[in-house]
Amino acid sequence: MFLSRFIVGLLFLVALCVPIGAAQSAQPCSETPSTDVLDSRCDLPLPPRLEAANLPQETQSAAKIPLTVLSGTPVRIALDQRTRISRVGEPVRGKVVQAVYAFDQQVIPAGSLAQGYVTKIDPVSAKKRSMAYANGNFSPFHKYEITFDMLTFPDGKRLPIKTTVAPGTAEVVHLVSDPAKGKERNAAARAVDNAKQEGKDQVHDAVTEIDSPGRIERLKEMVLARSPYRRQFIERGTRFNASLDNPLDFGVAMRTPEQLAAIGSAPLNDTLLHARLVLPVSSATATHGTPVLALLTEPLFSADHHLLFPADTRLIGQVVQVKPARHLHRNGVLRFVFEHIETPDGALSSMQGSLEGMEVDREANMKLDEEGGTRATDSKTRYLSTGLTVAMAAVAARPDVDHGTTDPAGDPTVRTGAGESGFGLAGALLSYAAKSPPVSIAFGAYGASASIYSNFLSRGHDVVLPKDTPMEIGFGNPHPGAAASNSQEPKHPR
Repeated sequence: MFLSRFIVGLLFLVALCVPIGAAQSAQPCSETPSTDVLDSRCDLPLPPRLEAANLPQETQSAAKIPLTVLSGTPVRIALDQRTRISRVGEPVRGKVVQAVYAFDQQVIPAGSLAQGYVTKIDPVSAKKRSMAYANGNFSPFHKYEITFDMLTFPDGKRLPIKTTVAPGTAEVVHLVSDPAKGKERNAAARAVDNAKQEGKDQVHDAVTEIDSPGRIERLKEMVLARSPYRRQFIERGTRFNASLDNPLDFGVAMRTPEQLAAIGSAPLNDTLLHARLVLPVSSATATHGTPVLALLTEPLFSADHHLLFPADTRLIGQVVQVKPARHLHRNGVLRFVFEHIETPDGALSSMQGSLEGMEVDREANMKLDEEGGTRATDSKTRYLSTGLTVAMAAVAARPDVDHGTTDPAGDPTVRTGAGESGFGLAGALLSYAAKSPPVSIAFGAYGASASIYSNFLSRGHDVVLPKDTPMEIGFGNPHPGAAASNSQEPKHPR
């Protein structure tokens, strides 16, 4: 009986204390919170409902966008100084010539310093060395590999990276389908392009220009290339695609629904999309209908600064015309169009886009026509060079008695020229020292026949667009020629 009365009394006292405590908690707290006191009665968190009520409405619904550069993304780097290829570990240095974006934000600025080193120098095979010696080249070039492992941003921030670097391009040229069309783009389309720089430095405005070798330097290199002995260098301005082996994390960006509402909307016609090829395409292997895939390298904004397509948006197309290279020096032709665009979240929409520009190796000898098609071309000097070698061989074959002279060794100038046309500087020296008309005739005939075969009888050049080729794709109606090619399937190559 006593125990039951004690329990009832205890419950009665608890019931009286609860209203008092509630009333005290409702009064303003006069105690100043202190970070040194862990059990302060006033340092109490607000209820969750009150916390949400105190936050701005746009913050509550903002989306978290990870700013991640995926592995495999290329960083385009141009060497800013001449580099000797002599040993593994030789340092190389260049600058980023195209900014890298994550979603809609620039994360690797153009102009950033890239540092690396030579990782491998392959020995020259016996076959290649023998062929080089036969052509008067006693110092054949070694294949090499380099890597870039450190980026230094313009603000001094350093970022270690791990990359796989593709072979470099010594001279890059920018091809356009119709130069006049680029100048006549309407003001609205230009406003779309200019909208990208909302508080950011733009790729084409911020790039520190690194010139490729000029005409004088190229002439010197051509003369040195005829030398039997020469050192191997990577020339200033050589461009490399350094693909990231690991993803790079640059944090998270907050974007409101209003900032993301226009994603997937179609831009104005004639808007240029900057992209890169995901897979290589070649006229030697492609057929009608071969898929073509590209990724946007820059986000696209509308004229009123709304994001339309973030970086890494996929462009999906197909080959509509192809002709492989054939004998008698007939060159290849390749044309493709883009028909769909897919945002990173999977939203797919139709588009009609064609190639308006791209960056390629000068030695590839390619041309972009007004219809967006790519074709391989030949150097205009092939007629001159072949004519000179044939003329030199003909002169060397005429005995000196026809010239009214009696020198049995022949004209020294003719001997030297004939040897040079066949085997370069080494052939010129050998022919001059031999003082033998048959040797000069043999050198001249070899040079003439080799020039005729390589410039007129051999298989032509194919159009080869390597992986990560930078491209400019016109968004809008396709070229009339591209539409016609799409409706007429070309003949299948034999």
